[in-house]
Amino acid sequence: MKNMHYTRDNMAELLRGHDINPTHQRIEIAHALFSRQEHLSADQVMAIVNTRHSETSKATVYNTLKLFLEKRLIRELIVDPSKVFYDPNTTPHHHIYEIDSGKMSDIDADQVKITGLPPLPDNMVTEGIDLIVRIRNKN
Repeated sequence: MKNMHYTRDNMAELLRGHDINPTHQRIEIAHALFSRQEHLSADQVMAIVNTRHSETSKATVYNTLKLFLEKRLIRELIVDPSKVFYDPNTTPHHHIYEIDSGKMSDIDADQVKITGLPPLPDNMVTEGIDLIVRIRNKN
């Protein structure tokens, strides 16, 4: 869905496709995430949604983001314990986080090679690897 035009109508279809009941607020939250194709915090999502509909509470935004995560509609990126971003791009990729600006950018998975993973516990398999490269200005 990366190169499509995002409307509230196709957001409802997207939610249904992930077994999520497309309520008004869920559609608005999905639209905020997917129409921008950016890495947004929960507070940023709430601010975007509330520019149109000021009735969306913080609890609703957090609960909806949790639901979207459970249904694998979005990814959660924990930069540090106080900075969590939500990514509408669920294809395999990694990230660069600019500490000074707070900007998060995608890195194509093909541009990174990871070798030498440690042995996994019995009956465990690797589900994925999330790499965040943190950068800052030299000075």
